[in-house]
Amino acid sequence: MKTFKIFLGTAFLLLLQSNYLFAQGCSDAGFCTVNSFQPNNNDSIKAYHNQIKTGIFFGKADNSISAFGGYIEYNRQLGEKFGFDVKLTSLAQSGNDVSTFGLSDLFLNANYRANEKLKFTLGAKVPLSDAGNSKDNIPLPMDYQSSLGTLDLIVGVGYKIKKLQLVAALQQPLTQNDNQFLASQYPASSELRGFLSTNKFKRSGDVLLRISYPLMIHSKIRLTPSLLQIYHLKNDRFTNQNNEELQINNSEGLTLNGNVYLDYEINRRNGIQLNMGVPFIVRKSRPDGLTRSFIANVEYRVKF
Repeated sequence: MKTFKIFLGTAFLLLLQSNYLFAQGCSDAGFCTVNSFQPNNNDSIKAYHNQIKTGIFFGKADNSISAFGGYIEYNRQLGEKFGFDVKLTSLAQSGNDVSTFGLSDLFLNANYRANEKLKFTLGAKVPLSDAGNSKDNIPLPMDYQSSLGTLDLIVGVGYKIKKLQLVAALQQPLTQNDNQFLASQYPASSELRGFLSTNKFKRSGDVLLRISYPLMIHSKIRLTPSLLQIYHLKNDRFTNQNNEELQINNSEGLTLNGNVYLDYEINRRNGIQLNMGVPFIVRKSRPDGLTRSFIANVEYRVKF
C-alpha cells in the first residue's frame, strides 16, 4: 500500500506540473506509441506470452480544442524470436462549438528479436476513418478528425546498450485521406477560418529516434526518461479553391520531445503506467491537427 501511495503521489505531482507544459502530441500519429518502440517493451512479456493493455489519454490541443482518446492492445510472443501486436484506437475532440468522436486506427505489427539487444518491427496503420468529418455539410479541418485517414507502412529497429534503449523507425503513408477542408468555406467570423486548409491533403512520412534510460526508484516503481525526436520528411501539400496544389510551408521539420514514463508493478501480472511529455522543438506548421498543449496517458496492463 505504501508503494502504491508513492506511485499516486508522484503521478499527482507530474499532473500538476503538466499544466505548465506545452506538448506535441504524438499518440495520434501512431508509431511512437507502438509497443515495440516504447521503453522497456521487452520486459512486459518476458515471463508470459500474452499481454493486454488498455489506456486513456486527455489533452488540450491547438485552437481551444480538447482531445480525449482510448485504446486496447494485445501483444503475443511466439517463442523466443517472434511476436505480434494488435491495437485499436479511438479519439474524440471538442471545441469551438464542434464535437466529434470516432474510431481511429488499427495497428498490426510483427516483431523479430535477433538477440537480446536487437529487435526489428514491420507493421501497418490501417485507418478506420477517411478524415472526412463535416458539420452542416461543410468539411472540418484535420483537428476534428479521429484519424489521419492514411494507410501507413511502419518499420523500425530497437537496440540496447546495457540499460540504454535506442529505437529508430519510419512511418510512411501509402495512401492519402479524403479530407476536403478549405478555410475559405467558413465566414470571417468563424474560428475555423484560421485553421490550415487541408483539401486533398497529402501528408509526408516521419522518421523517429527515441533514446530511453530506465531508473528503478523502488522495487515496484520504475521511472524512465526518454528523448523522442520525430522528423517530418517533407512539406505537406493541399489543393486550394482554384484547384492548385500547393505546399504547406514550414510543415517539414523536427519535433523534439522529452517524455517521462512512470510504471508501477502491482504484481507479476498486473501494472499501471503514466506517461507525459514536453517539447523542446516543434514544427511551425502542423496541418494534421496533432499538436497538444498538454497530454497525459494512463495505461493498465495484464500478462497471462
